[in-house]
Amino acid sequence: MNKIVNILKPTGMTSHDVVSRVRRILNIKKVGHTGTLDPDASGVLPICIGKATKVSELILNKDKSYICELTLGINTDTYDSSGEILKRVDDFNITEEELRKAFDSQRGEIDQLPPIYSALKVNGRKMCDLARSGKADQIVVKPRRVNIKELEILSINDKKIMFHVTCSKGTYVRSICYDIGEILGCGGHMSFLLRTASGMFNLENAITLEQLEEFKENNTLENHMYEIDYVLSNFAKADLNPSAEKYYINGGVIDARRFKVEDSSYEGEFVRVYSNGEFLGAGRLKKQDNTISLKSDKLFI
Repeated sequence: MNKIVNILKPTGMTSHDVVSRVRRILNIKKVGHTGTLDPDASGVLPICIGKATKVSELILNKDKSYICELTLGINTDTYDSSGEILKRVDDFNITEEELRKAFDSQRGEIDQLPPIYSALKVNGRKMCDLARSGKADQIVVKPRRVNIKELEILSINDKKIMFHVTCSKGTYVRSICYDIGEILGCGGHMSFLLRTASGMFNLENAITLEQLEEFKENNTLENHMYEIDYVLSNFAKADLNPSAEKYYINGGVIDARRFKVEDSSYEGEFVRVYSNGEFLGAGRLKKQDNTISLKSDKLFI
């Protein structure tokens, strides 16, 4: 089985817990997720199975969308409600105009400091593991350039603000909450997070782990799984001449006379590669002396 299934992760489970559960249900060892979702968060978590694990990094690079609740007046060490409270401000008065200006500061391309309690690694060790072992002083947090493409306040209810965000790979929504709290001077943390989309996967096409087990038992699971090339449908399609297929599979570089690309693509771009209608994998276009060639990057056959 070389497919992708979109799991609706419940709160209280790590992404690794979900992977382990999928392994047990499907009795398949090669299973991987496509981007960590915090234990306290729920929502869309695409799971790759078999050879589909090779495409997980391409899903990781896709934009993600969330519904988040920011609670003002409380800072925690993890930037969410699971951490220890570091600061509490009970008496503050923030106008809606000040709140909206704080949100404006988080839109577009920004330099963001990730939380110390995150899976990012320092000298080969996760920052959260170092922090929990009392070695937080060894951590030098470096800012990361991220792109907040959409950021919309949905509701304001006293100290709780619900908002929608669409952001690039590597964005920490917890950090958005923390930074807005710092700008307003009262502190803040993320008190709820629901991932609503990861690339082309969304809540509408997600299934629960219980449904996964049910569909497996009644032999309808295929209706809820996705082919590998589904997640690559935004890439251009390249068709190999039949005579080039074996050479391509063996790692050869295919010159422009032996394949066709459906639209104008550029050097370094990923393309979906087919031969006689069969999906072979993902390749990269290369340009040399004004000639385009095709090199295999990931094979899925």
